[in-house]
Amino acid sequence: MEGDQVTTFGDELIQSLNEAVAHARGEGPGTLHTSVVPREVRRAANLTQAQMAPLMGMSLSGYRKWEQGTRRVSGPGATLLRLIQKEPEAVKRALLSAEPG
Repeated sequence: MEGDQVTTFGDELIQSLNEAVAHARGEGPGTLHTSVVPREVRRAANLTQAQMAPLMGMSLSGYRKWEQGTRRVSGPGATLLRLIQKEPEAVKRALLSAEPG
């Protein structure tokens, strides 16, 4: 990394850690993410597991583990599920149009 990039990264890291400490103390704004249930999202979007897995960028077996509860949904996966829950057609258009062919 060049000098400016290192400084920016370091500043952002320090800010993130300060926010985490403030949150742990009960200070400052917090973000509460409600849990998302993959099966419910998929059914509401009227998709099969085989259709949902590629939208999520994962294998069918990996997606099935989410639905079976043997694998936890977190981070970007949970965010994408929330997007599919709110705007399934927009997500389908955006992700499927990115496929080559």
